[in-house]
Amino acid sequence: MTTPMQVTSSKLRVPVTEEDHIRGPAEAPVTLVEYGDLQCPYCGQAYQRLHELLRQRPEQVRLVFRHFPLTNVHPYAELAAETAEAAGVRNQFWAMHDWIFEHQDQLDPVHLSMGSQQLGLPEDEVSDEVDRHVHLDRVRRDFVGGIRSGVNGTPTFFVNGVRHDGSYELPELLAVVDQAAQG
Repeated sequence: MTTPMQVTSSKLRVPVTEEDHIRGPAEAPVTLVEYGDLQCPYCGQAYQRLHELLRQRPEQVRLVFRHFPLTNVHPYAELAAETAEAAGVRNQFWAMHDWIFEHQDQLDPVHLSMGSQQLGLPEDEVSDEVDRHVHLDRVRRDFVGGIRSGVNGTPTFFVNGVRHDGSYELPELLAVVDQAAQG
């Protein structure tokens, strides 16, 4: 569940572009944007449900993931996000995203490096980019966009540009997607 705080906005303020990390068909009638923290256990729960949502509605949904690391609560969230971005410049963002969520209890630098190795990424290059914070601007740009859109906890979802304040249980997500797909 998201951490309850006052909502300041109900609309996505940063439009989806080709620079976003997108999974699903470009012409899908529903765009689901998630602002997530790769170390957040609630985002880990949502990851499983979103995976199933995409399996059940493959032509209806395109999923966009944007970083919203809550570093005061999750000390490895930003490091994990930078590692995912380093994988992303090698066209492996989603593979690393999935690896991270499947190994959420192992997000220290040593394990993230092992994840890079397991995915066949150049481990030394990825580690060097993370150490030098080459991709930190991208992570922080996502975070600032989330703030502008009223994100105040993770995970936060927007369905076709409108904030979804309901649960992220699979039946509710399926209903929301089906309703949005109908117009």
